[in-house]
Amino acid sequence: MQLNVEIPSHFPDAVQCTPEQFMQEAKFAMAAKLYEIGRLSSGMAAVLAGVSRVQFLLELSRYGVPVIDLTENELSDDVNNA
Repeated sequence: MQLNVEIPSHFPDAVQCTPEQFMQEAKFAMAAKLYEIGRLSSGMAAVLAGVSRVQFLLELSRYGVPVIDLTENELSDDVNNA
């Protein structure tokens, strides 16, 4: 499947990157947001972004997206269960 989005031609220049870099950044941002809201797993989001799962998880902080989004109680339960 392909998604076509019209982007004004000056946008890549405005953010100081090439059109290819802009497209990659947009794909990664979409993947990160879909992961953040729980619509995609990290593996599926990585495929969408065109990077490995490890690389995807490492780069999430650039977008302010936590890799693990657990409450203190959930984290405590996980530690106790381990």
